[in-house]
Amino acid sequence: MKVKLDKVCKRIYAGGDVPKDRYSTVMTSEYTVPIYANAEKDDGLYGYTDTARENELSITVAARGTIGFTAIRREPFLPVVRLITVVPDVTKVSERYLYYALRSCKPTSSGTSIPQLTVPDIKKNEIELYSLPVQEKIADKLDVVVRIIALRQQELQRLDDLVKARFVELFGDMFLNFEEWNEAPLESLADIVSGITKGRKVSEKHLIKVPYMAVSNVKEGYIDWTTVKTIEATEQEINQYRLLPDDVLMTEGGDPDKLGRGAIIKTPLENCIHQNHIFRVRLDETHILPVYFAEYLQHQRAKRYFLGCAKQTTGIASINMRQLKALPVLIPPLDLQNQFAAFVTQTDKSKVIEAINKANTLFNITLNGGNRYDIRANEF
Repeated sequence: MKVKLDKVCKRIYAGGDVPKDRYSTVMTSEYTVPIYANAEKDDGLYGYTDTARENELSITVAARGTIGFTAIRREPFLPVVRLITVVPDVTKVSERYLYYALRSCKPTSSGTSIPQLTVPDIKKNEIELYSLPVQEKIADKLDVVVRIIALRQQELQRLDDLVKARFVELFGDMFLNFEEWNEAPLESLADIVSGITKGRKVSEKHLIKVPYMAVSNVKEGYIDWTTVKTIEATEQEINQYRLLPDDVLMTEGGDPDKLGRGAIIKTPLENCIHQNHIFRVRLDETHILPVYFAEYLQHQRAKRYFLGCAKQTTGIASINMRQLKALPVLIPPLDLQNQFAAFVTQTDKSKVIEAINKANTLFNITLNGGNRYDIRANEF
């Protein structure tokens, strides 16, 4: 039986402002109550205060920045900056089962603003309400799946570290630029477009349902194909926003340390387009190769630029089209870029990424009670 989340919870609410006059960045004898905000780093810990708003077992969900980052809170705390707090009725729902269900919540709001989760989004989400013993069994299986995903992500990180080391070997110190390579704004090296806006008004009656890349699909360095939404678009919109192999997708906002994250889309689905919170960068490959540019985005030279010009609020930062177009890009010789591309191909992260996507799919199936078998890490 499916029920809405507000039927199995005591309360669901969003955090308020940081108490500026009763706040410390470190724990003191006076300030011992943790403050949590919308962030993944340090489990969202923002600082400490002297008064808790929530004293019961709770689950918090990041509503902005790293949307959907979820944590179980077992001690009194103060949620701030729109961090969503969910207090389960443990006579109806296991906190572990609910924790995993909340990890799967996606923002349903649309428009031109940066995506965010809201309390109404959470309240109207539905979960399968099994008996408490069955919920615990599902949570046990999900524990295994999450460990598998963590192991594969560690493996992916090791491969990323190898790629970064080779990047430094070939291109040296990009801040000092000893080779005195040319530098140019990104707009002179690529065609850059924002995407389609969900909920826009369309006068044309003939609409075509097509795949639709959302912010949640774009990770740092790879595309997550676990859940791909669809949208109805006109033929003109499909032609305008259709993704091609080797396009680089970039998100406009998120946690400050993830600002400007991007990934190459190698094999887009047929007629796949992208939402307005994603920038599509189509490079002139006579000057810049996608594999070089995608790694350049993860370099501190690019990250410092984005942080320097981004609009920032507590726990979230964003860039606009003008700032992205002005991104200064170093242009190494193509033979060096080709050497780097060959190394990345040899490293081959695709199998690890495929395993992560497969495990994420299994997570969704298991959460909905669809997996009746034991889960073993060596299957992934």
